[in-house]
Amino acid sequence: MLRRARFAAVVLTLTSGLVGGLGLVGCSSSGGGTTASSSTAPPSSIAGSPAAAPAAVALQQQRTVIDVRTVQEFKAGHVVDAANLELQGPSFAADVAALDPAGRYVVYCQTGIRAAAAAAQMREVGLDVLDGGSMQSMLDAGWPRA
Repeated sequence: MLRRARFAAVVLTLTSGLVGGLGLVGCSSSGGGTTASSSTAPPSSIAGSPAAAPAAVALQQQRTVIDVRTVQEFKAGHVVDAANLELQGPSFAADVAALDPAGRYVVYCQTGIRAAAAAAQMREVGLDVLDGGSMQSMLDAGWPRA
């Protein structure tokens, strides 16, 4: 019984230290959901903030833009000067292999899911690529729409 009490105390201490180390100040389960708030992170370091967005960094670095959406999505609107390399198309791997290995790229798609997959594949072959996320993330970062 004493061992269980000590174990519980150790787990509680470790859990409290972990939660405190993450900057979480409170959790609430009222209303059916759990919420947590951060007290230490400055706004510019919060994920998704414009100051930390890869799309904004890519714009500042003037990276080559690659849209990995379908041809139909691309035709409906895209970032100015973006190349369309359809992630789910049969020639994506060959298209990526044809890119300049010294180039610096940013990829985007409609929601960000395909962009993440494309960026991972491109990094695997040694390309310098940022995941710009969604089309809206790119526009919000200041990339012009065609």
